Amino acid sequence: MAAVRENVSLLFKLYCLTVMTLVAAAYTVALRYTRTTNTERYFSTTAVCITEVVKLFLSVGLLAKETGSLGRFKTSLSENVFGSPKELMKLSVPSLVYAVQNNMAFLALSNLDAAVYQVTYQLKIPCTALCTVLMLNRTLSKLQWISVFMLCGGVTLVQWKPAQATKVVVEQNPLLGFGAIAIAVLCSGFAGVYFEKVLKSSDTSLWVRNIQMYLSGIVVTLVGVYLSDGAEIKEKGFFYGYTHYVWFVIFLASVGGLYTSVVVKYTDNIMKGFSAAAAIVLSTIASVTLFGLQITLTFTLGTILVCVSIYLYGLPRQDTTSIQQGETASKERIIGV
Repeated sequence: MAAVRENVSLLFKLYCLTVMTLVAAAYTVALRYTRTTNTERYFSTTAVCITEVVKLFLSVGLLAKETGSLGRFKTSLSENVFGSPKELMKLSVPSLVYAVQNNMAFLALSNLDAAVYQVTYQLKIPCTALCTVLMLNRTLSKLQWISVFMLCGGVTLVQWKPAQATKVVVEQNPLLGFGAIAIAVLCSGFAGVYFEKVLKSSDTSLWVRNIQMYLSGIVVTLVGVYLSDGAEIKEKGFFYGYTHYVWFVIFLASVGGLYTSVVVKYTDNIMKGFSAAAAIVLSTIASVTLFGLQITLTFTLGTILVCVSIYLYGLPRQDTTSIQQGETASKERIIGV
């Protein structure tokens, strides 16, 4: 019987690993595709806004399932959401930061290949680690610091002479793309640590916190839509340029984040590191096939260095001799988001 439970657990972990990998790779490649085709380009700000709306509805549904009854569901919403303006304001901080991050992802993938983006975006790991040290007063082991510098070195190699995609005909600015990723990883690190701090400050449900954050997120992204593309949207329409591929990107963005927050407790850092490395490999294969990406020696060496550093960073704490054992779960949650 124990063996059966162990096998089920292993199968579930493999399922989690597979879904996390496919979602990460598919999102990056699909978004890149929608930004580089010759069709009318949609407004990325509207896609970010719709993603927040979808996440809100999904979180409401998951909260309803968690509470188990209509009465408890209404009570939870009235007490924790509509009756807590201070909490909504508190969650507006990560909402704003995540809105910037998501818009930067669109800008980055409009100017960089999906594989280059996937590798470079792993800078979120050292950025999150730094925010954890500064904001939560934690420490990193020597091996983790080494892996952080190794990862930065790998990203430098990848960006040294960015691989070119021969099948992409739209105008691109690699420097602008890298700048967008830099802003995105800074936002990811800060918002992830801030959100964890809010979660640990009370025993409020994760889905309540998500609802609070997505309500603020919708307001923030709508303001972004108006300020960035308001005039053009008034002329062409909110859903201008939308295709089924764009809706697929929105679906992946909506489900991916929520799914990760649910399954992360069933995985460990090694598994998530393997997932990130596998997503890089899949994105590279897709980029070569779809976009004609030309693999260079520096790209290959940098990618290998990044994958190895991700693995080293995720080694169990007892093997890396520094972070307290009780902090492992919360740290895993931040790095996985």
